[in-house]
Amino acid sequence: MKEEKKKGLNQKRKKIAFILFTIIIVIGGVAIYLYLQYSAMHISTDDAFVDGRMHVIAPKVSGTVKVIHIQDNQLVKRSDLILEIDPVDYEVVVRQAQAALDAQRTTLSEIRDSVDTVKKQMKGISAALEAGQANLELQKANFELAKADLQRSEYLLKKEVIAKQQYDNAKNRYEVASAQVRAAEAQVRQLEASLEAQKALIKQTEAKMPTQKSQIRQGEAALQGAELNRGYTKIYAPADGYITKRTVEIGNQVQPGQPLMAVVPLNQEDIWITANYKETQLKKVKPGQRVAIKVDTYRGHIFYGKVDSVMAGTGAVFSLFPPENATGNFVKVVQRVPVKIILDKGSDPGHLLRIGMSVVPTILIEQ
Repeated sequence: MKEEKKKGLNQKRKKIAFILFTIIIVIGGVAIYLYLQYSAMHISTDDAFVDGRMHVIAPKVSGTVKVIHIQDNQLVKRSDLILEIDPVDYEVVVRQAQAALDAQRTTLSEIRDSVDTVKKQMKGISAALEAGQANLELQKANFELAKADLQRSEYLLKKEVIAKQQYDNAKNRYEVASAQVRAAEAQVRQLEASLEAQKALIKQTEAKMPTQKSQIRQGEAALQGAELNRGYTKIYAPADGYITKRTVEIGNQVQPGQPLMAVVPLNQEDIWITANYKETQLKKVKPGQRVAIKVDTYRGHIFYGKVDSVMAGTGAVFSLFPPENATGNFVKVVQRVPVKIILDKGSDPGHLLRIGMSVVPTILIEQ
């Protein structure tokens, strides 16, 4: 009897154990199924951080830092004056460029005055030439009259109608008229030569003007460049944000392009999440999908955003030393692809996110 009871009890225990084991397997299977379903619809990674724009402040000119108007981590507004370089050397260059430009403009004014003077002289010569040509015509007319008188007197003298003295007088008038014609012609030729010389002088003087104007344009460009360099001695904030990574002090010598500090905007429009997902997680990821974001700094608080874009390559490809798989030392490693996630506008402005904060984004995949 005892053996039968013991045997029945064992069978009962086996049945209970089998039932419990079956229940555990079913519950485990359901749990695994639900987890896989959840994982397929909720793609998450802890390899993510807050990213954003960073405006590096660097001078355009060299010089000695004269004034610094900001402190570390100070909030600045766009166009706020943040740093000044000693402008003395650049002001000297501006004055030199201005003086050179003034001299070039004075030279151009003198050239124009010379042209005006020569043109006025040419007008006088032209008027004299017209008078000379008129005088020449008059002298030619007198010459023709004296010539006719001489011919008539010569004829009358042969006929013994007039005295020899009258003939001599007519001959003298003819010679005088002839001489006056030659003198008038010489005067006209001289005035014509003077007129041509004045025209040549005008052309020669006017030819200097394009060169002088070109020099003036060069002087204006030099002055503009000098004024720009003087203006570059004052550095203004390029955007609203916080001063960070300041490496400059008063009295430092700085060079063009040397990073001095950075301005980091922390507006939600200027920051985003960079999440490095495994390549095996990206099959269903698309721009526009909703994202729930947990930030390590704000435990228990969830931010919301959406997928903006997926990078065109893995992070390793764009690293300083990208992998060379053709070298023969290839080991397959699951790569990570950066995904840009932007926050919803007005998403809890009371919790300020800073660049570099660790976050855990979860992309919500819709069925």
